[in-house]
Amino acid sequence: MKVTKAEFVISAVVPAQYPDDALPEIALAGRSNVGKSSLINRMISRKNLARTSATPGKTQQLNYYRVNDDLYLVDFPGYGYAKVSKTQRAAFGEMIERYLLSREELKLVLLIVDMRHPPSKDDISMYEWLQHYNRPVCVVATKADKIPKTRRQKHVKIVKETLGFKPYHSFVMFSSELGLGKDELWAIMESHMGTKETKAEPALESDREGSEPV
Repeated sequence: MKVTKAEFVISAVVPAQYPDDALPEIALAGRSNVGKSSLINRMISRKNLARTSATPGKTQQLNYYRVNDDLYLVDFPGYGYAKVSKTQRAAFGEMIERYLLSREELKLVLLIVDMRHPPSKDDISMYEWLQHYNRPVCVVATKADKIPKTRRQKHVKIVKETLGFKPYHSFVMFSSELGLGKDELWAIMESHMGTKETKAEPALESDREGSEPV
């Protein structure tokens, strides 16, 4: 997709604040400081529309970004940050669960993980939760540029094995610095826009073991 227009629209907490123009929505979930804002900025070719923060856990709402008047990217609060209180974590969890279970416009969830490390317990829980409720998911392994090319497939294997990754889901190796995986991720996102979610999603050729998305 060629992005000609992108704008921040609203930070929503309750359904009454969600946009009502029925555009398809792609949600981004992941740990605090995993690179969600950087991914959004790379995908829309803007440097600072989605603001990165030196304070993990700062995002406390669902941040809506409208792209080309065709879809929304919805950035979730990061999970797993120790300095966020239990009360805040519970509130975030309820807000996200309500959105994931009830939002008809939601077409795909991007589960963002740090490719340098095995997925955390929170990453695993989120992936299992999305599977249980049959939500369409694409796992995006960020920070690929921090790993030598010769070791990337080893890290991909660790990520997939730790998550219990299902072959009918999509998987993209991504680097916000290099733009690695950008075109592939757009292709996956576009394939879900305007479609109903389905559990048995066919794997793309680049999702299979031994191939490296470029």
